[in-house]
Amino acid sequence: MRRTAPEGHGPVRFGPPLPEDGLPVLPELSAVLAAAASRGAHEPVGGGRALREAACGHWDRRGLHCDPDRVAAAPGSHALLLALTAALGGDVLVPRPCAAWWAPYARLLGRPVFHVPTPPESGGVPDPYALLETVRRVRAEGGDPRLLVLSVADDPTATVAPPELLHETVEAAQGEGLHLVSDETWRDTLHDPHDTVLLSPAEMVPDRVTVVTDLAGALLPPGWPAAVARFPAGADGEDLHARVLDILTALDARVAAPIAAAAGYALGEPEAVTARVAATVRLHALLAAEAHAAVVAAGALARPPRSGRHLYVDLAPLRPALTAHGVGDAQELEDFLSARLGMPAPGGHRFGDDLEAPRVRLSTGALVAGSDTERAECLTSPTLLELPQVHRALSRLKSVFDDLRDEARRWEPPR
Repeated sequence: MRRTAPEGHGPVRFGPPLPEDGLPVLPELSAVLAAAASRGAHEPVGGGRALREAACGHWDRRGLHCDPDRVAAAPGSHALLLALTAALGGDVLVPRPCAAWWAPYARLLGRPVFHVPTPPESGGVPDPYALLETVRRVRAEGGDPRLLVLSVADDPTATVAPPELLHETVEAAQGEGLHLVSDETWRDTLHDPHDTVLLSPAEMVPDRVTVVTDLAGALLPPGWPAAVARFPAGADGEDLHARVLDILTALDARVAAPIAAAAGYALGEPEAVTARVAATVRLHALLAAEAHAAVVAAGALARPPRSGRHLYVDLAPLRPALTAHGVGDAQELEDFLSARLGMPAPGGHRFGDDLEAPRVRLSTGALVAGSDTERAECLTSPTLLELPQVHRALSRLKSVFDDLRDEARRWEPPR
């Protein structure tokens, strides 16, 4: 490897955040937050009753029944995953690639992290045979794998794992005695919910899966940190819930009272919230489709985005042009494309991919620019792609990738 963590590019402190929506805060949410701003008392660790009941209603409407006494809230999914990892112990398994923030929490606790390959059609869920092989190899080397973190609707690949793959992987994990944490932050951002089947692992093995949802995925602005976890039924789930609450208490990881009020309101899914979520999903689905078409037309590789506000691009076919620009690894590609595009383009190494692989995650939120009024217009315009700020951003993206395609052709050796 040419380099792993050069100065100014640390894998944790400089890691990418969740892809943002780029939109103004929903006025109704702001009003709820403002009305609760005078609440100076602490929310209980794990969230107050009202917030936990709202989370249960949210999951009930998605076919996942839960009890408020088996729910915990925290200021972001990071705190929940840290607490779960500490409570479960053992080694951690994650897909390759995976969300940028999954592995650092295990390493912070001194736990080994093992990346498991995903199949070609989707990310977020490991290939079942690769999972079995990894578990057996780790145990043969004296390791103790106990936790598998996965995401059916995935960051960074923006894919949705098919139910048949999920069934096989969950069955393999269950056979090896692994506890699953299902990160379902992006489950409500499916670009075409009528054409995409999303199944939660908790529907398959209710006693071995903890569901974690960061509300920044669809319901809250990223600057209002709140996440909820649904623990399994049964004695093991009760014990895990208690241990997680102990760890959250030690961390003093409480949701701020005004944010808890806004989170409870959003989880209740009143009409204003559901309308905003639907409009936001439509907006980013269109932007993601346009961005995908642009990078593929230039010769790069990318699976069609099915969820979220991002896409994952492999620039291996454009390597001759990248080499000519002195780009030899994912960190150099991150620097190069971020400068060229005028938007963050975190390299695949941030997500557990090989540093030598020229891959990046592009976020569609960066394509929504301008003032609050201009950004709000993106939600309602029937001609989104013709709005000046959107047209400029997409044109720049297309131009950068087209230039790389043309340069790659010039640098290709004669056949």
